[in-house]
Amino acid sequence: MKMKDKNAEQREKRKKHLERLQASKQNNRRKEPSLNRKRATLIPRKVILIACEGKNTEPSYFRQFKVKSVDIEPIGDGYSHLSLVDWATKKASHKKYDEIWVVFDADPKPDNTYWKQNFNQAIWKAQGLNYKVGYSHQAFEYWLILHFEAHQGGSMPRTDYDEKINGYINPLGATYDGKGDKKVTKDFFDLLMGIEPDTGKRRVEIAMCRAKTIFDRLPHTNFADEESSTSVFLLVKELLDMDIPKKKRIPLEEMCN
Repeated sequence: MKMKDKNAEQREKRKKHLERLQASKQNNRRKEPSLNRKRATLIPRKVILIACEGKNTEPSYFRQFKVKSVDIEPIGDGYSHLSLVDWATKKASHKKYDEIWVVFDADPKPDNTYWKQNFNQAIWKAQGLNYKVGYSHQAFEYWLILHFEAHQGGSMPRTDYDEKINGYINPLGATYDGKGDKKVTKDFFDLLMGIEPDTGKRRVEIAMCRAKTIFDRLPHTNFADEESSTSVFLLVKELLDMDIPKKKRIPLEEMCN
């Protein structure tokens, strides 16, 4: 009788032990994260198309901007004026872009009586499509020259650009093949982004202020008559600001005072 009581007692202990183990497993399951919970979704990066007239100069320049927060696509295929705007529209029909810039030159052609009309209409059409425009009159190289020269606007034939640019950058160890591949090399780009020794300021900031001074005093009613000028500085300022928190960005007005 005593043996039976002892066996019954042991069985009861084992039963309670198993019940405690089962309860412990259930509690642990409650603490485990659910695999069915919604995971945090990644916010897609902003994508900007920079449709360029030139196949080499502009794309080789803009590709060297190291922007971490935004994907920029500088693409050039040799289109100009209205055809460039139409080409950008075609690109946008195959891929969604958050912002579109068209970058092209006035490229005056005295033997073409329609060049002024084509240049103006390209700007107006792009603006009507809510594209942003980085134009240069006469050409993109004028923007590069402003990094080294305090030009005040007015006539500067594009045939002078190559000699001017190399006159500034050759002594600093860089070259620009304006009659060859027309690419902005890394050495050239580094000079554009570097410090101007006499002022201690970045050359790109000096260039933006020079371009803005010229741009602000023009009426922008007939772009074809606004030589020499460029609005590329607006695109460059945007690219430089992209990785900077909005509250810490310095407006051009303040930078140029």
